[in-house]
Amino acid sequence: MEQVLSLNKKIALFLIQFFVLLLVISLAPLINNQIITGTIVNASLLIAVVLLGMRGAALLCFLPSVISLAFGLLPMVMAPMVPFIIIGNVALVYIFDLLRKRNFFLGLIPAAFIKFSFLFLVSNFVISFFIKQAVADKIAVMMSYPQLITALMGGVVAYLLISKYNKNNN
Repeated sequence: MEQVLSLNKKIALFLIQFFVLLLVISLAPLINNQIITGTIVNASLLIAVVLLGMRGAALLCFLPSVISLAFGLLPMVMAPMVPFIIIGNVALVYIFDLLRKRNFFLGLIPAAFIKFSFLFLVSNFVISFFIKQAVADKIAVMMSYPQLITALMGGVVAYLLISKYNKNNN
């Protein structure tokens, strides 16, 4: 009986953490500022890796871009980039998860650079096929250095919040 109660508590905690992070990720695009939104989303994804594991974090990777597109916060011309943004988010959490066990920042830095590099390279390719040049330059900037900045800043925020969480739960 004790094992069932313990399992139920773990499931309940997982669901609460998942839905809180889902709420944060869902509301972040409403800020309508790439640096702030990206930092919040990346921090939430990295926190999800630590609290929920890779599967829970991967599920959350699909939502920010889809929500932004659905609510008109991401220009419709960006629609061709959404699958690649999702892949970039999955790469971020996967690489972070692989490397973080040795050191948080050892996981963060390569993960952020790989996400940034992937989105930068893919965006230049995708933009040339699907997007008019007038808008392409703006999108190219959105998919360049802000991706690196927000991933790194999100990592710092995640680190601070996880440290505080661990301190309070020990």
